[in-house]
Parts: sequence; structure tokens; C-alpha cells
Amino acid sequence: MSKGEGEGEGEGKSSVNINITVKFSGRSIPISIANDSTIKDLKSHLQPLTNVLPRGQKLIFKGKLLVDAMTVKESEVMNGAKLMLMASQGLHQGGGPILKEAQTRPISRTENDYKKSDARTEIIMDKNRLERWKATGIVALADCNLKAIPDEVWDCGSSARVLDVKNNSIQDVPNKISCLNSILKLFLDANGISDEAIHWEGLTSLKYLTVLSISQNHLTTLPSALGSLTSLRQLHVTNNKLTSLPNEIGILIQLEVLKANNNRITTVPACIGECNSLIEVELSANLLSELPETIGNLHNLKALYLSNNGLKCLPSTLFKECLQLTTLDLHNTEITMDVLRQFEGWEDFDERRRSKHQKQLDFRVVSSAAFDEGADKN
Repeated sequence: MSKGEGEGEGEGKSSVNINITVKFSGRSIPISIANDSTIKDLKSHLQPLTNVLPRGQKLIFKGKLLVDAMTVKESEVMNGAKLMLMASQGLHQGGGPILKEAQTRPISRTENDYKKSDARTEIIMDKNRLERWKATGIVALADCNLKAIPDEVWDCGSSARVLDVKNNSIQDVPNKISCLNSILKLFLDANGISDEAIHWEGLTSLKYLTVLSISQNHLTTLPSALGSLTSLRQLHVTNNKLTSLPNEIGILIQLEVLKANNNRITTVPACIGECNSLIEVELSANLLSELPETIGNLHNLKALYLSNNGLKCLPSTLFKECLQLTTLDLHNTEITMDVLRQFEGWEDFDERRRSKHQKQLDFRVVSSAAFDEGADKN
């Protein structure tokens, strides 16, 4: 649509959609937006595309800094305009712009590394290792340069209690993992695993599994079958490319720790409120703009980490109902101290947090008695 066409249509309409381009970090981002939208609206639209919080965005057009309260039309931004986006340091979600690949730990191989790998291979070929695994119940194969889980692992059967194959290059978690029917802990981190690499039918048959750790992989989704792992107490899925959590997570009523930071999660299902054993929830560095009110049902919740999200508010019952909550991380969100003070139960929470600090039980978030968990002072 030409400039003339846009102006002609605007005479009879209060709002006209225009197409603009935003230059950011070497990329050109096409945007379609109504010309009566505010610059603040435009920044909110850019947030999931750039991973930069609105308050960390500076939009420049024809050498001028655009003002949040003004509309696109008032800012003289017309159809076909090109804007520049500058991001303030420390106000990114997820540590920076969305990448095509998840940030997994690279495994580089030098000549010396290959010699070490040969030594590991000799250890792996040890004829007695199966007996050791059966005797201890621990199958420890982390950092062994594996491309597949060795067949001997399946021979452990019900003797295995822990399977640790993190930091390898395993591309297949087969159905036969179900033969480890007494396993309690499974570590699959940092293997570059994709969605199709995990055969969930086998994995979700592990009825005694209490810890599942599949962080630092390339997962984009978690299946509904996850709800079959009813004994699960810890779920670690950090540093993947997840956009959501399955509704069936509400079935995991024994879950105590949920770590899903550094993903691309935009919404949290309301059924998370049914996970009433949750003690710690880590959702930092995602694309969240709100949380479900059912978070207030987590009466055992002690720590909630929400930094580097686009949150503007919290569930209204968070401080009133979550009476065990003592740690709340809101760094680099849109939530201010003025907003927090309006919540019912805020003063009681602040007293619990202060008491915890004074007893020196946790130094992670605060370094003084004043609330400094990410909310702006003004």
C-alpha cells in the first residue's frame, strides 16, 4: 500500500494498518500495526520478536527518539517507514534475541580429547561394568562421547536406579528404556535431543521415576504422556525451545520442583494450580506476559523465579494464599514496587522475606534487608 493510499483510507477511518520495518541486531523485522496504536503498543508487539522488554527498547525514527505515549501517526511514522531499535543492556528476556538453535554447551574435540575418548572407550568396554552397574544401581555414562545408549544398559533391568548420560551426543531414547522399570532418576541433559528422538511411550512407563532432567536440548514440546509419570518430584527442562507446558502437568501432584527457565514459553496452563506439592518454580527468561490465577493454589510454594519476562502483574492471590513464599525474583520484568504494594498479603510476604534474610538462610536474591528482587523502586 502506497503512502497516498494509506492517507486516502485514513480520511474515512479512525485506524489504518501500515507496514513498517524495524532494524535490530542486524535483522530487518517486518511489522504490521494500526497507525492509532501507541509507541508503547509497538514495543509490546516487538517484545516476543526480539526478546527485549518494552522498557528496555529505544525506537528511533529519522534521528528522533519515539515517545511511548504518542501514537504511530502522531510520531509521523508512515507506511513503509524504517525504524531502528536499540536495546538497553540487561533488559533482555532469555539473555538476548531468539536464536534458531537452543543454547547448548558446545563439545569441541582436539587431538588430546580424542586420546581421552579412546581411554574412555577402554573403560566402557570393561567387561565388569555391567556387574558394577547392577551392584550399585548407578549407570554413570556422562561425558563419554556416546552417540547411543549402550545395549548393556538395558541388561541392568530392574537393578538400575540412576541413569546418567548427560553431556553426550545421544540422538535416540528408545522404547526399550522401559525395561529399567525401577529407575528413580534419569539425566539426559546436553545431548542435542530433538522431539522425535524421545520415544515417550517407553519413558512414561517408568512409574517410579522421581527426577527427570532433559535440559540443554532442542525440545519444542512436551507430550501429554508426561502426565503418566505420577511419581515425579523434579522436572528439569531448562534451556530448550519449549513454547508451552502440557495441561497434563496438573496430574503431577507429587511434583516439588519445576525448572523451565530459558525457553520460549508464552503461557502457563491454569492446571498448574493442581500441583499442590510444588515448592520451587523457575520460569525465568521466557516470554510470559501473565500467570494464571491458580498459582495462588500452590500453598507449599517457597520460591518463584520470574526474571526476564514481560510480566506486568502477578496473580491477585499470590501473597494472600501462598503463605510459605519467601523468595520472589522479578528482575527485568514490568512489575514495579508500586504494583506490589497494592497486593493483599504483600506486607506479610515482605516480613517473611526479611526474616529469612536475617536468618541468613538464602543469599541468592538479596544483599540487604530492603526488597531488591527486581521490582523498580519507582
